[in-house]
Amino acid sequence: MSKVKLQDIADKAGVSMMTVSRVMNNDPKVGAKTREKVSKIAKEMQYKPNIAARHLASSKSFFIGLVCDYANSSYVNKFLVGGLRKCRTTGYHIILDETTGDRDKTLATIKDLIEVTKVNGVILLPPVSNIPEVVDLLESANVDFVRIAPDINLTASPYICIDDYQAAFDVTEQLILNGHSRIAHIIGSPNQGASRMRYQGYLDALRSNQKMVPPEYIEQGDFTYKSGLDAAKRLLELPNKPDAIFAANDEMAAAVVSVAHMKHLDVPEDVSIVGFDDTQLATTIWPNLSTVTQPLEKMAELAIDIFTSPKKNKTFKVSNMRHVLEYKVQLRDSSKNNVKIT
Repeated sequence: MSKVKLQDIADKAGVSMMTVSRVMNNDPKVGAKTREKVSKIAKEMQYKPNIAARHLASSKSFFIGLVCDYANSSYVNKFLVGGLRKCRTTGYHIILDETTGDRDKTLATIKDLIEVTKVNGVILLPPVSNIPEVVDLLESANVDFVRIAPDINLTASPYICIDDYQAAFDVTEQLILNGHSRIAHIIGSPNQGASRMRYQGYLDALRSNQKMVPPEYIEQGDFTYKSGLDAAKRLLELPNKPDAIFAANDEMAAAVVSVAHMKHLDVPEDVSIVGFDDTQLATTIWPNLSTVTQPLEKMAELAIDIFTSPKKNKTFKVSNMRHVLEYKVQLRDSSKNNVKIT
């Protein structure tokens, strides 16, 4: 099968090859109806752009950098899947790089993305999205960037998040409504704003229901399975064990389930366990995790949209910088769910 060319699409759509080229390059001068028609035909004909030719014909690299701390986390994997799927429809490519928590390496990585790879934009996942020096570097280099769940410099770039506070409040209240009174919490990484918001939502839900929080029921984690294991061992060895544990992400919650099994505790009869994010891990362990569904794939799609939209230049200049997506409390077998929040 011969490779589909722009002229082939133009002939079928009844437009000029220049118009097709403009559609492929997201030129805002093309009308919505023409754009939709050409895009549909290109998809039907399975058109694949010649990236090298596009590089030569424009100043764009068609690369978007995605910077994270640890690339093997369930959170990053789910976000990446959404980004890759969206990129297939736009002709862009994602360059994933990790920094392993080192601030100097983070800055060096982003410099390489700008100077060597010459990315058209950068997506920053937490906690990288919360590093002031990273924001300063991208601003000084005049490179567009989108951040996921930051809590600093909120006017510096478009950012995408959910209401972490309210989600944590809701999932804690769900546990209370089902008869739990000794609810522990494993906090996420201390350098992420989402951790603080989830912790505060947990505390406020308990206080609004007149529930006490013993200090030993609060454990500091860092969003890793290992930190969840350590925290769960301490919590489940207390003389007055918690009857429910809310971990600030699924990886830590999965570790709690593992420790409960090791101690021959029934989940959820002896202890209910809930997580956060609804990554693939939540439905691959037994019992399946109750959790908060965070639309990570939609977040990725929206981030790519912000970069590739024909109105991109306006997107980065207007005041509509904050994008808050919907979440859902997803109830499964790891928690008692006789009563549900309506």
